[in-house]
Amino acid sequence: MTQMSTDWAAEWAAGDGEPLRFLGPDGGLVRPDLPRPPDDLLGEALRLMLLSRALDQKCTSLHRQGRLGLYAPVLGQEAAVVGSHLAIDPATDWLVPASREQPAMLRHGWPLDRLLASLLGRIDAARIPDHVRMLPRQQSIASQLPHAAGIAWATAIRGLDGVTLAYCGDGATSEGDFHEACNLAGVMGVPLVLVVINNQYAISTPVSRQTRAIRLAHRARGYGFPGVAVDGDDLFAVHEVTRQAVERARAGGGPTMIEAVTYRMSFHNTSDNPSLYRDPSEEAEAGLRDPVARLVAYATGAGLMTPDAIDVVEAEVRAEVAAALDLALSYPAPGPEEIFRHVFSD
Repeated sequence: MTQMSTDWAAEWAAGDGEPLRFLGPDGGLVRPDLPRPPDDLLGEALRLMLLSRALDQKCTSLHRQGRLGLYAPVLGQEAAVVGSHLAIDPATDWLVPASREQPAMLRHGWPLDRLLASLLGRIDAARIPDHVRMLPRQQSIASQLPHAAGIAWATAIRGLDGVTLAYCGDGATSEGDFHEACNLAGVMGVPLVLVVINNQYAISTPVSRQTRAIRLAHRARGYGFPGVAVDGDDLFAVHEVTRQAVERARAGGGPTMIEAVTYRMSFHNTSDNPSLYRDPSEEAEAGLRDPVARLVAYATGAGLMTPDAIDVVEAEVRAEVAAALDLALSYPAPGPEEIFRHVFSD
């Protein structure tokens, strides 16, 4: 098995239980000696995170206008999603999303207009292209995880080089499908990287009402593979720990669980009203750890990008979303036959 320069799971397990952090909320490096993504990758990361925010804004607005159905924003969780997905290769690896990993789905190859078509109910146009190694988003909590373990197992049986990256939320760790998938993955030693995005709430239920465990990542030990908790608002920590987990899986080392500790800065979805169950001061405090602001502060402080250059990127991604929306709206509405198309072969 390939030797790693640093075993982050072991370092975390031997520490005080606090999530690993490389980049502070002010954009400064907590430990300058730690690895960080190359500059070109940071540019891609920031663009994806800004695109995600533009998409959130547009889709929320469309929902309020009655033009789009249910939507789950990524607001506040961008570093957890983007940082982890940047560690895999869409050409060889599989993506198994939950329900709010839009920037990962886009980077993996699902065109933006097709993603928007799915939200607009244009089912036929929303079909994932054959060459894209990705399962559809999943609204049924944790039910995608046994499939993720199965894909990873099949990859290993066939002797392929691929790794499966799967996402779930903290609420999914309370479901039987989660435990069954983890047990199979551990027993068979499959090349699976499971990212648990702990955004503190399973809709309205806080983590403290879901488990007495100090950290969700500790659950990996019971299944015989490493678990590690990272600051999910820190793109650097998420990317480096996922990169090592992917390298380990690709080398035959088996699965890894990564708990990205973050915060859902918006509603669970457009049918939710978080003011009924969250203290506004809690949301304000989480805003101080904003993952996008953190990366912008680092990029500008390090001289990698200027504020004007970031303004240009923001304008570009807004235009990209608008153009994709126009294209998605041009696709025909589904007919009755769409109930069966893309589900049954005959």
